[in-house]
Amino acid sequence: MKPTPSIHFMQCNNPNCSLRFPLDLAHYKGQFCPKCGAALTAQEERLSPSQSKPEKPLREIVGILDNIRSAYNVGAILRTADGAGFARLYLCGITPTPETTPEITKTALGAQDAIPWEYAPNCPRLLRDLKARGYVILILESTSGAQSLFTLNAQALAREKLALVVGNEPAGVDPALLPVADKVVYLPMAGNKQSLNVSVAFGIAAYQLAFSQLP
Repeated sequence: MKPTPSIHFMQCNNPNCSLRFPLDLAHYKGQFCPKCGAALTAQEERLSPSQSKPEKPLREIVGILDNIRSAYNVGAILRTADGAGFARLYLCGITPTPETTPEITKTALGAQDAIPWEYAPNCPRLLRDLKARGYVILILESTSGAQSLFTLNAQALAREKLALVVGNEPAGVDPALLPVADKVVYLPMAGNKQSLNVSVAFGIAAYQLAFSQLP
């Protein structure tokens, strides 16, 4: 049986180092500083996480992963989608699936079993089907004519059933998806880099759409 976590914040006794870091004492004795080798002292036990009541998202949302290459990104997106209360994820094209790619579990941390998902080989066909079923199709992509995600209003999302699409890391979304979209949205970028990791971008958009009271 796996030991129950007993995480303490440790401090190095060497005044010239004074490193502080968390350590699970159920797994490691934690006698020496990993930076300088001096003795350690357990200072404080970690705060107990609060058991808050799950919140319900303000609208029904499904996620579409169009040809995502990285299993770790897929795992991170599964975990985020579960946290944001998504109804389902669709893994399209070459996107790896949990049943065939064990690496996904390293970042999903069980979310692959908590949120419904299914594989769809043809993403344009899937989007047309979802649109026919009443979903507003939102594609997250920086293209000419795209609208900032943060300027969307409730009128634009009047049907309350959303499908959020993110695309391949270097290539972006399949161009065949754009004519199906109700809205193409982007995340404003203030720094020198003009893109985010796809799982990070998905997370920002997921929580904005799930919990924001749109004007």
